[in-house]
Amino acid sequence: MEPSMRPNNMKLSFIFVFTFHFYLIVLSYSKSIIKTIPGYAGDLPFKLETGYIGVGDNKNVQLFYYFVESTRNPQEDPLIFYIPGGPGASALITFLYELGPLNFDLDNDLDNITLILNPTTWTQMANIIFVDIPAGAGFSYAETKDGWISSDNILADHANEFIKKFLNDHPKFLKNPLYIAGISYIGIVVPKITLDLYEGNERGDQPTLNIQFMDFNSRLEYAHRMALISDDIYKSAIKNCYGNYVDIDKANSLCVNSLHQYEQCTCRINMDNILEPFCDENDPMPDCQIA
Repeated sequence: MEPSMRPNNMKLSFIFVFTFHFYLIVLSYSKSIIKTIPGYAGDLPFKLETGYIGVGDNKNVQLFYYFVESTRNPQEDPLIFYIPGGPGASALITFLYELGPLNFDLDNDLDNITLILNPTTWTQMANIIFVDIPAGAGFSYAETKDGWISSDNILADHANEFIKKFLNDHPKFLKNPLYIAGISYIGIVVPKITLDLYEGNERGDQPTLNIQFMDFNSRLEYAHRMALISDDIYKSAIKNCYGNYVDIDKANSLCVNSLHQYEQCTCRINMDNILEPFCDENDPMPDCQIA
């Protein structure tokens, strides 16, 4: 593409996204099933629902969502509540550019941009709720001045309320494994949302949610991808632990040794943020001293 063509193409992309947003918002005030959208030829080969759910005091915050059912087995596949980064990014970014079911087709006529199916979408194996949160993100809005105020804790509270109300309205998904996910800054908020939902179950809050936690298995994968452990340690664990790094057989000395090496490599790393110093209260580093 020549540089002189890029501004026009970017403008066309913006117009396309705005048209797509406008089309959905008009139809979604009453929780609509969207069967066709501009730019995609024919009916959508997946079930797309859009709508609003009110949260907060007197439902003064209206959160807009896109819900896509799994194309594999929606009755049993996981339900993922996914929050874009920012905070404040529109869920449409995730829906069209990241893990959602559609992508822009930029390989053909850039003067007539269309949509194509995303061959690697997560909706091939999971039901996903893409939500605009907090108020002001995408098409979510507040009906009062106080409703526009947000923080990590408020966002987590609103997400918690949204999920419960969504599942009350979609009870057939109550038994599906529920995962809370997000990207970028939202990684700070996701653990709080997950913990709040889990503690709600412990208190007996209704509805009871099948909330899931990521386990040690994912930590091993993460450590390898971030070069915190060597290829040899990773491959040894894969080979000898048979994919189970939690309830291991103590008699499996090869697996035990692989995980011991993992622990040696990561025991002095701040796993909440590997770029921050590890703070040992018995031998604190200068960066860990509290003034």
